[in-house]
Amino acid sequence: MSFKDKIQSGKLVLGTCVTSNNPLWPKALASSGLDFVFIDTEHISLSRKDLATLCDAYKGRGIVPIVRVYKADHHLICQAIDAGATGVVIPYVESVQDVQVLIGATKFRPLKGEKLNLYLEGREKVPPELGNYLANYNLGHLSIVNIESIPALWQLDELLSLKGLDGVFIGPHDLSVSMGIPEAYDHPDFIKAVRQIIQTSRKLGLMVGIHFSETIERQIFWIKEGVNMVVHSSDFALFTQRLNEDLDCVRDNFGGADTHKQKAPKNPAI
Repeated sequence: MSFKDKIQSGKLVLGTCVTSNNPLWPKALASSGLDFVFIDTEHISLSRKDLATLCDAYKGRGIVPIVRVYKADHHLICQAIDAGATGVVIPYVESVQDVQVLIGATKFRPLKGEKLNLYLEGREKVPPELGNYLANYNLGHLSIVNIESIPALWQLDELLSLKGLDGVFIGPHDLSVSMGIPEAYDHPDFIKAVRQIIQTSRKLGLMVGIHFSETIERQIFWIKEGVNMVVHSSDFALFTQRLNEDLDCVRDNFGGADTHKQKAPKNPAI
């Protein structure tokens, strides 16, 4: 079963966010049996060359690369696919136009410009021969939107109903901030909003994912609620958490000084 078939059938797939381009990372992550990696070019400084190297390395280990670009831009999305991305995520989606840009770049590539717009807007029908070509040319590509704001919730059905969209990533951090309850992930209003996204996504046949940088309990809770694509933490956060735990254990056992500890910066959330 392909990765796309797996997520579209509702099967659970597991991944993590990768911020490092260390060449040893793909081997380390493969030992965990990950299905995919989330490579974030919105918050992380990665060149096109870095991105291509990462995608190639993870694909070589049987791990699917999902890449987030920093905005809904046809050229950025196509560059990510050229680099080897299987799926592309666009952030902070609040307009049908953004979703159309994503679908156009992932499902109609290499079409561009006015001809592409005619097809996307339904002003012309795609000829059968061209349709078959585009389907084969873009086979396996995934189009995924970040839903992470109140305005997106207001028009959720419209945003998620476009043909060619494959899935949704919920951005807990930005969503909670947009709701005026920053990082209050157990707040009843936050839980209600995430449930709305999950239920709408499922109704429309879309996979739905979520990301947290803390403990696994939140992911388990939302898997039970219908999430089937989990981005668990990140290389940065997991390293920091484990290092702090180990060194705290040493200090607790041997009375080491705590004077050098500083609060670690938070990892960018989906």
